[in-house]
This record gives sequence, C-alpha cells and structure tokens, in this order.
Amino acid sequence: TLRVVFPNGLVHQIIFFFEQDLHVDDGDENTERGNWANKKEYILSMIGYAVGLGNIWRFPYLAYKNGGGAFLIPYFTMLVLTGIPLFFLESALGQFCSQGPINLWRAVPILQGVGVAMVMVTLIVSIYYNVIIAYSLYYMFASMQFPLPWSSCSSNSSCSDTPTGAHFTSYSLQTPSEQYWDRVALQRSSGLDETGPVVWHLALCLLLSSIIVAAALIRGIKSSGKVVYFTATFPYVVIVILLIRGVTLEGARDGIEFYIGSQSNLTKLTEAEVWKDAATQTFYSLSVGWGGVMTLASYNNFHNNVFKDSFVVSLTNAGTSVFAGFAIFSILGHMAHIYKMPVGEVVKEGFGLAFIAYPDALSKLPISPLWSILFFFMLLTVGLDSQFAGIEVITTCLLDAFPKLFKSKHALLTLTTSSILYLLGLPCVTRAGIYWVTLIDQFVASWVLLFLALLEVAGVAYIYGGNRFIKDIEMMLGKKTFAFWLWWRACWFFISPCIIVVILVWSVITFVPPTYGEVPYPPWGLALGWLMILFAKPTRKSSWMEQTEASVSSCFRCFYLHQKLTFKQFSTNHFE
Repeated sequence: TLRVVFPNGLVHQIIFFFEQDLHVDDGDENTERGNWANKKEYILSMIGYAVGLGNIWRFPYLAYKNGGGAFLIPYFTMLVLTGIPLFFLESALGQFCSQGPINLWRAVPILQGVGVAMVMVTLIVSIYYNVIIAYSLYYMFASMQFPLPWSSCSSNSSCSDTPTGAHFTSYSLQTPSEQYWDRVALQRSSGLDETGPVVWHLALCLLLSSIIVAAALIRGIKSSGKVVYFTATFPYVVIVILLIRGVTLEGARDGIEFYIGSQSNLTKLTEAEVWKDAATQTFYSLSVGWGGVMTLASYNNFHNNVFKDSFVVSLTNAGTSVFAGFAIFSILGHMAHIYKMPVGEVVKEGFGLAFIAYPDALSKLPISPLWSILFFFMLLTVGLDSQFAGIEVITTCLLDAFPKLFKSKHALLTLTTSSILYLLGLPCVTRAGIYWVTLIDQFVASWVLLFLALLEVAGVAYIYGGNRFIKDIEMMLGKKTFAFWLWWRACWFFISPCIIVVILVWSVITFVPPTYGEVPYPPWGLALGWLMILFAKPTRKSSWMEQTEASVSSCFRCFYLHQKLTFKQFSTNHFE
C-alpha cells in the first residue's frame, strides 16, 4: 500500500495486488499483465492482425479499378502520410501505458469514450468476421471432392457452364460458382426482409470457428503467441505456391498486365476518388482505429523498439497486398483466357472475388481440389489472425477494468466471449445472413473507423499534448534529435488529421446507400446501419476522481514496474 499526499492536501492511497496467473510467467517484466514470450511472437501477431482478408480481396480490386500500377503511387503516399504515423502512434500508446483501449484513454478524460467505441466496433466486426471464417471453412471442406461442386451447373436453366461477355451483362444467367455460392453455400433469400431458417452447415462451421479461436486464446498471449508461428506465416507459403502455379498458366500475363502492368492508367491520378480509395485502404489494411494495435503493443516490454516494429509491420502489410495481387490476377487472367473475355469482366470485389470468381478459376485447373483447399485454408488462417486480435481486445479491456474479478479466470472469460460472439453471429448464417454481413461491413467497418482515427490523433496531439507524448516515447526508446521528431510532429499535428477530414467529407458527399449485388436494402435496414454507427460512437466521460485514481495508478505502474525507479525518483520526476 502506498500513501500519496498531493500539494493541495488530497491524500490518495494506492493498493497493489500481485497474483500469479496462467498468462503471467516468472520472467515477465510486467508481473500484473504478463508480456510476450519474445519479440518474434509480437511481430508475427501484429503482422497476422494487420494482414487480413482486405489484403487478399480488396487491394487487388482497388488497384484494377484505379489505374492498375498507377494506384501504387497514391497508395504508398498515403501509407507514409497517414498509415505509418497512426500505426506508430497507436503502438507507442499501447506500449507506454500497458493498458487496453479503454483504460489507456483515461489519460485524456474527455475522450475516454474513444476507447469504449473502439471496443464496440471490434465487438460488432468480430461477429461478422467470424462468419467469414465460417464461409472459408465450409468452402475448404467442400473442396475435398473431385470434381469441385461448383465446377458445373446443377439442373437449372439460369446457369451456364460456358459464360461469355454477354452472359455477364445478363442478370438472368449465373456461372456455376455463382449458383453454388447463392443456392448451396448461402441458400440466399431474396432480401433482408426474408430471414428464413438458419443454414445449419454454416452454423456448424461458425461453431468450429469459435472453438478454434477460443482454444488458441485460452491462455491469452501465451497461447496465441505460439499459434501465430503457423497462422501468420502459412498464408505467405500459399501465396507463393499459387503465384508459381498461376504464372505458368496460359493467359496469366494478360491478368498481371491488367493488374499492374502496361495497362496502368496514370491519368487516374488526377481523380480525387483514387486518392480517397488509397487512404481508406491504408487505414483498413493496417487496422488503425480498432484498438487491436494498442492491445497487442500493451504486452510489450517497456523499452521495446516500437518505432522499428511499426515500420516492419506497416511495410510487410503493404508488400503483402501488392504480392497477393499477382497471385490473384495471374489465375484470373487464365480464367479470362478460357472464357475468351476481357479480364475486367471476371474481376469482382470482396465476396465476389473470394467465393465466386477465384473458386471458378481454380476449378478450371488440373488437380483443382488441391489448389482450392490451399486457397481457402489461406483465407482461414488470415481470418483467424485478425479474429485473435479482436477477441484479445475485448478480453484485455475486461481484465484491465475488473482485475480482481477476471485475473484468475482468463480461460473462462475467453470461452464466454467466444460463446457470446457465436450466438450473436447466428443471424448472419440464416438465409438472409449475407445481407447482415454486408450491412455491418459497409457501415461499421468504414465511417466509424475514420472518425475514431481522427479523434485519436487529435486527442493525442492537441489535448494530451504532442510534445508530452514525444517525451513518453523517448522514455521508452531513448533521446532523439529534433530533426527526427520534425516529421512525426508534422504528421500528427497537421498532415494526418487533414487527410482524414478530407476523406470523411468526401465520403459523406459521395455516399450511396449500400446494396448486395442488385438487391437494395429496405429503409429499416439502412436505419439499422446508422443505428450501429450511433451504438459505436464515443460516449461517456468519467468523473474527476475516477480519472485521478486511474491516472495515478497507471503512471505509478508504468514508472515502478518498467523503469524500476525508487519512490524518491518517482515523486520528483513525475508529480512535479
């Protein structure tokens, strides 16, 4: 017990509890929360979290849509101006405070709701992300047969085994893979109004997904840190295998040139939409604003070089996006060659690329089940890494908020969280499930993240104090020169906030109500989407005494556990 007397006469008493828990080892620097077992586990977890499904299916489509290779210019520009600065900011915040997103924002009481909103967004997104993992599991199991079940049409007149360009302009005809996705995998209803029963094969895959995630996180970072050795590296093995196979196929060159080659359109750089797409893709692919970056960094040792780590993870993430595009478009080029149509007519975004166009292309290859199993197993591992971090955000915040209640019950907390997410995900595996998944993706995983990122950088730079934050980082990394910090000050104080504001305004001006294919959402569905945004908005400011207690406890923990200062040094250096 420590008794602190403030200059104004206020007496504050701090009581510390040190308990041994399953997720804390004897060698951990932070004996209260535990640390990563080693640097590799942290880096792999960060890469696994940042490299998600968006790198596989969103970036290649955006590159095709926005001028091919020319799109790399605005993409890497936005990575330097907004992506890396915000990723570095979040990583440094998490490492310095050793707290999850909610407790961390007690340093800026008026913005503590930002941390709550991050957890709410992560909770909602984790629901539909779990469903996407279930889709990948189902397709992986369905690939274990020859021929692949989507390689030919069933007995239905609205499907064609030999589509041409004209077929793609006619909504009455489907390819075999489209028919399988709609009628077999999803059993899709006509719209959000027609919910229908639960699709049980998807519900079972969703259950399996929840079990895998719970098992990997049963001991927190101590168990997930071991799992990522496989889940974070295996996707690269599959991408290399698919790329090698893809470039040997006839028509692959057309696909690659369409993606990033001689057909690049530099005139696209004059369009504001291209720069907006580049900036938003940077935010989404780095997972900025979700709280996961802060959470994973909070388990670092205090003097870890978070600056170097931020560059490694950010550049690895960007490189993965570009590299994956070659594997995707080489095989899509082969598909276009077989169907004798332009590559642009077989390219689809999101679910259409991952579960329609690419599976269709794989079905045309020799030994097609092998390539299909590898592809969907890659989607599974990529999705699991991101889901691990999402669950960890939720459980870490609960552990930090109620340490006495949950500290010795980490396994039970993880199982309970996974079970709740499974139950909340059941509406997304009904016959109208794909409409719910798309609705969440269009509303929660877009607008809210940009708004939270803006509040985050503005709160640190202008309210907490950018110069104070720089001193906090120097406490961890050592003294840096003024020239070193000049760039980061420019980004945090001006460049990054301005870019985010422009993107937000542009998104509002160009807003179009989302649809799934040609199916529009009913007015009540769109209203529900806006309500989800309001549900995740920053709320609540804690009382002054709550902030005082939390700040003193957090600061003392930071100085005492990490810096190993004596109480005399602590009182002199901090309270003055």
